[in-house]
Amino acid sequence: MDLGAHLPLADLGEGAPSGRSLREYARTARDLGFSTVAANDHLVWRRPWLDGPTALAAVLNEVGPMTLATSIALPVVRHPVVVAKALTSLAALTDSRVIGGLGPGSSEADYDAVGVPFAERWARFDEALPRVRALVRGEPTTDGTFYGAAGPLAPLREPPPEVWFGSWGSDLRLAAMAAVADGWFASAYNITPSGYADARARLDGHLVAAGRDTASFPDAVATAWALVTSRPGERQRELRALLGPLLGRDPETLADLPIGSPAYCSEVFARWAEAGVRLMLVWPLRDPLRQLELLAAAHE
Repeated sequence: MDLGAHLPLADLGEGAPSGRSLREYARTARDLGFSTVAANDHLVWRRPWLDGPTALAAVLNEVGPMTLATSIALPVVRHPVVVAKALTSLAALTDSRVIGGLGPGSSEADYDAVGVPFAERWARFDEALPRVRALVRGEPTTDGTFYGAAGPLAPLREPPPEVWFGSWGSDLRLAAMAAVADGWFASAYNITPSGYADARARLDGHLVAAGRDTASFPDAVATAWALVTSRPGERQRELRALLGPLLGRDPETLADLPIGSPAYCSEVFARWAEAGVRLMLVWPLRDPLRQLELLAAAHE
C-alpha cells in the first residue's frame, strides 16, 4: 500500500497554512516517498479552509513525480465546466498524473453559499461527473437537465486527467458510477477496512456488468486523519477533544484511523493493506512536517 498526503488546508488549531508552508510540506512528502499530494474541497467549513484547487496549483513546482489529486472536488457547487477547466489547467501546468476525484459533498453550507438546492445534489452530481469527464478529454457536452452545452475545452494534455468518484460505499452510488468514472475514492473515517473490502467486491460486480476491467479500475482511501504520538492518553484526547466533534462522529467509530503510537499506526496501515487498499491519503492533525516523517516510518 502506498501513502499519499493531503495538503493541510484547514486551521485545526495551529493557524492557517501559508504558501511557503504548503510548498515545504509538498517537498517533504515528495522526498519521503509519498506517491500523491491531494486537496479536499469546501467553501465553508467548521474551521478556516483554503481553496483546494488553488492550493494544488501553489505546490506544482514541488511535487516532482507525485500524482496530483482532488479528493474530492465539488462539481455541483463549483459547476462542472469550472471543475473541468481547473483540472485541465493543472494537467497543462505539470507533467504529473492528475486525478480529479469528484463528489457531491456532504455540507449543506457549501450549497447555501452558492445558492444551489442541497436536495438536488445527487441528481446534479449524476449529470455533472460525466460532463467533467467528457470535457477533460476534449469532448463537448450537450444540454442536460441542469447544465447547458459546453466545450470543447483547450488547452488539453495527453493523457487527460482521470475522473474518479467519491463514495462511502453505498451500493447505489457504486452501481451508478461504475460505468462512467475512472476510479473510486473511499473515505477513511466513513468506512472500515472490512467495509472497504465489501464495497470493492460489490464495485467489481458492477464493473463487470458494465463491461469494464476490474483490474485496471483503481481506488484509494482518502482523508485518513493521522497523528503518530508516544504520549500516553494523547490518542483519546485527540479523538474526543478535536476529531470527534470536528467530524460529528463518535470517537469509538474512528479506530481505523492512524492516530496513536507508532505500533498502533503500523497496525492500522496493515489492516487497510490486508483489505486490499493500494493507496491511503493521510492528513496530519498537527505538526505536519514531523508527522509526515513519523507516518512514513510507521508505514515501513
